Amino acid sequence: MQVILKKDVQNLGEAGDIITVKDGYARNFLLPQNVAEAATKGALENREKNIARIKAKQEKLHQEALAKAETLEKSGTLELSAKAGESGKLFGTITTKKLAEELAAKTGIEVDRKTISLNAPINKIGNYTMLIKLTSKVKCELTVSVTASEVVKEAIEEETEEVAE
Repeated sequence: MQVILKKDVQNLGEAGDIITVKDGYARNFLLPQNVAEAATKGALENREKNIARIKAKQEKLHQEALAKAETLEKSGTLELSAKAGESGKLFGTITTKKLAEELAAKTGIEVDRKTISLNAPINKIGNYTMLIKLTSKVKCELTVSVTASEVVKEAIEEETEEVAE
């Protein structure tokens, strides 16, 4: 089935592209999510009329994303502190939602948590790399530095010391 994409879809195409997908994928995902429309004769004619508007909108979004990426990269390392044990393991994991909130607080730029990907889960003290995909073509990397705000003595070690005595 041929469809015309209304929005950018990762690993599929950009807005305005005419692509061929399986019928079930189009009927069950792309069309109900309003991400694409069926490539009928009328829709194709409408696309041709609006192609300049679509390209101008994409260019504007691309320029905005480049400006955001530049601002984010200039902000430097994102520093977080969390409660940790003596071994350096955090009590809980720092999520992408928390990272998005911290970025908004530090830079004033709202980033969707779904656009943030991590090279490893943040569950220990240390430095991590965070990749932010602002658009399909614009990405930026930031370093996240996690420190201990409070070091808590681990209960397991205390129990083993009592048993040894």
